[in-house]
Amino acid sequence: MLYLIIFLPLLAGTVLTGWSGSRPTAQQSSQTAWLAAAVTAASFALLLVQLPAVLGGEVLQTFTPWVPEIGLNLGLRLDGLALMFALLITGIGLLIILYAHFYLGVDDPVGKFYSTLMLFMAAMLGIVLSDNLLLLVVFWELTSISSFLLVGYWSHRADARAGARMALAITGGGGLAMLGGFVLLGQIAGTYELSQMLDQGARIQADPRYPAALLLILVGAFTKSAQFPFHFWLPQAMAAPTPVSAYLHSATMVKAGIFLLMRLTPVIGGSELFMTIVSSAGLATVAFAAFIALFKHDLKGLLAYSTVSHLGLITFLIGLGSPLAAVAAVFHILNHASFKAALFMSAGIIDHETGTRDMRRLGGLWHAMPWTATLAMTAAAAMAGVPLFNGFLSKEMFLTEAVQFAQAGGWRWLVPALATLAALCSVAYSARLVHDVFFNGPSRDLPPDAHPHDPPLGMRLPVMLLAAVCVLVGVLPALTLGPLVQVAATAMLGHAPPDYTLAIWHGFNLPLLLSALALAAGAALYFWLARGGRLHRLSSEKWFGALTGLNLFTRGMDRLFGGAGRITALLETASLQRYIAWMVIATLAVAVAPLLAAGAPGTGARTLLPASFPALVLWALLLLACAWLALRHHQRFESVVVTGVVGLVTALTFVSFSAPDLALTQLTVEVVSTVLLLMGLALLPRQSPRESSRARRLRDAVLALAGGGGMAWLAWVMLTRDHDSISWYFLNHSAIAGGGTNVVNVILVDFRGYDTFGEITVLGIAAIGVLALMDGMRTRRPAHDDAGRPWTFAAQPLMLRVAARVVLPLALVVTLYIFMRGHNLPGGGFIAGLITAVALVLQYMALGQPRAEALLHAGGGRRFVRWIGIGLGIAGLTGLGAFVFGQPFLTSAHGHPHVPVLGELPLATAALFDLGVYITVVGATLLTLSTLGAVTRESSPVAHPVGDKS
Repeated sequence: MLYLIIFLPLLAGTVLTGWSGSRPTAQQSSQTAWLAAAVTAASFALLLVQLPAVLGGEVLQTFTPWVPEIGLNLGLRLDGLALMFALLITGIGLLIILYAHFYLGVDDPVGKFYSTLMLFMAAMLGIVLSDNLLLLVVFWELTSISSFLLVGYWSHRADARAGARMALAITGGGGLAMLGGFVLLGQIAGTYELSQMLDQGARIQADPRYPAALLLILVGAFTKSAQFPFHFWLPQAMAAPTPVSAYLHSATMVKAGIFLLMRLTPVIGGSELFMTIVSSAGLATVAFAAFIALFKHDLKGLLAYSTVSHLGLITFLIGLGSPLAAVAAVFHILNHASFKAALFMSAGIIDHETGTRDMRRLGGLWHAMPWTATLAMTAAAAMAGVPLFNGFLSKEMFLTEAVQFAQAGGWRWLVPALATLAALCSVAYSARLVHDVFFNGPSRDLPPDAHPHDPPLGMRLPVMLLAAVCVLVGVLPALTLGPLVQVAATAMLGHAPPDYTLAIWHGFNLPLLLSALALAAGAALYFWLARGGRLHRLSSEKWFGALTGLNLFTRGMDRLFGGAGRITALLETASLQRYIAWMVIATLAVAVAPLLAAGAPGTGARTLLPASFPALVLWALLLLACAWLALRHHQRFESVVVTGVVGLVTALTFVSFSAPDLALTQLTVEVVSTVLLLMGLALLPRQSPRESSRARRLRDAVLALAGGGGMAWLAWVMLTRDHDSISWYFLNHSAIAGGGTNVVNVILVDFRGYDTFGEITVLGIAAIGVLALMDGMRTRRPAHDDAGRPWTFAAQPLMLRVAARVVLPLALVVTLYIFMRGHNLPGGGFIAGLITAVALVLQYMALGQPRAEALLHAGGGRRFVRWIGIGLGIAGLTGLGAFVFGQPFLTSAHGHPHVPVLGELPLATAALFDLGVYITVVGATLLTLSTLGAVTRESSPVAHPVGDKS
């Protein structure tokens, strides 16, 4: 059940919305939004099903090993804290999807938007539900990547691209620091499972590695939740579409760091170091950001800084370390999510209708947009902490905890003073938002096509629901959110908090007085600054000069890239010879250094076998080929063909060791790679120029002899010594554990299946990389070669075309035979894919590329890209299928069912994985072939005959 909550948006949501939104029509746009909403609603419903159990104090857990050797497992945990965040992620996500359907324009790619949103939602759900720290890191970085795509959704805008890069740099860098902290934490605790770590807080904090782990984890949390001094990335991310800002910056991404602090409070919280750093950073953030927000003229900029301020408020409460401060932090997370999402969506409506977010140009929209004005004023009142709205209650709790902290006297009274100042500024910027936008005279300098009016019901309905929550919680807090706050605070603390009351009235006390002072002084401050338009002429951008976080980050990045450029200019001399020379020198130095200290070993005591005559012939052939290459390597085409001798010798060596499947793989690889290399070299001159001096050739010869001699010596040392082989393990377990007697194939698709999956992924990426680099590249066909002999581009020979027609069906039959027998006899998906690729390469040679691709319906290579995707998808889904049965990734199942007529059949799920390998190999080979061939396809020979000077 818990897995399904994440996998619904991760798999079903991303795939379905990406497919549905690929066609830019109004009907498809609506269908895509409904699909996204249905998937989100399903996850939300699954959480609601678990609500009674969690409210009753149960902790739901599930566990599946993934990579247990490094401590990475698929462990999920649903307690009160995880449930609260998961309900926010899916509940507000559902409202955002409805809002985005009306917000996005006809030219906006909805498939890209909703599929990325689904990916982000799944990543956030993964963070809050993870019971394994390493799994949490995986989802954490996935939020960084998906948020990068969402912030940069309008990629045609420079500010969107810059904001996305900055957000990725800051949060991604923080994630790497957090990973280091998690590794230290796991080493201290002896586990990465949170459920086993939560009761080890005292032992962990007594370890000398605790301060380093704490600092690294706090860097990750502070960067994600935009805490000072890492706050500056969040305002830059406001270039994103408003649905993105409303979702990421109210209830999800910026709350991830807050969640991390809450989740790890029993583990790393409570120490003096933790409380000092976290509360100080939170207090500085809440006061500084609230003050800056007042002077922001961009509506979303104001909301961005107010978000930073409220995140600081929550961080400060977490850092105080008291149980009631934890209750206040949990309560304000819920309140902030409701009124801030409503305000962001209101800002989007205003921008959508007026064409601007500049509050100096807006004004008087109350008459044109009464619904929007009423909803925005409701949410702004909650943000300001006006009584009878939810923000008032959590602000009271915030001030109460600040006053409680100051009871010790002395400098501690600065804390409630700064807290009151932040509350005062929040009232001021809330008043500015309402007054500047909806009152304060008519709008000025709006775009000519702007005709402000209230949006359709579907666009304002999410705002209405959230505004109603602000009022309902403000009036009935204990009835509406009381049980959820209780279980979330209990999960955060590790024990139940002391008795408390969520109520509007707690009597006359100092926090109430400070709250009233903040309301009155905040309103007075705003209207004093706004008198005569003075506030519109002030700009906080100029106050700090070059010391703003944005400027420091920009200058630091510029210097970093400048330094990297200077180092690159020193190292990258555009000489492959020099690069390889330094690599060989470094390798020799590393290899020789320990030998000089300990002495070089010589020949071992193992009894050697006599060299047979065929072996001597092969060695002689290999030496001749290598000598030819050393002397004639400038002849590019001939060098490629002669290089194949090395592959041939390798294949014959495999045959001599009774490894026919390896020999067949080597031969087919040689054929395919030779064809592709020849096609690539056809774009270059046949002969490479002689550029090396005699001294350089002498240096290269010395390095080559040293490197080759070193490898030969190392091989001799190893082969003349007895060693313990692990082959017995695979021989004994191949049939039992892998269900096959072909040990090589079982290793590839079962024992080392994860390696094979990585290899075919790299193969697919390489082929798509060739397409990306060479797509659209064209070169002229030569009229004659270097010797003056004319090239011909006539039709292919008849004999070749006839032979190709016969070979293809025979090759496909052989392919099927090789594939089906591969698990028990020499063969398999990789060999079968190469055989198919060779047969299809022959079709290209016989028919020509246009005709061959027309018969294959290649679509300019697009079909081959899909083949790569399908192959990787089949292989990946086969691995994921093991999770359904509680087994690690790529664990195979096998059996021998009896089938009528056919009898007993040996079947293994590894065959499905092998099918994915087969399809990926064929697709990658043909995509590379198609791309290289297309370079000359549309060109025509333009050259004069030899001797013609006209």
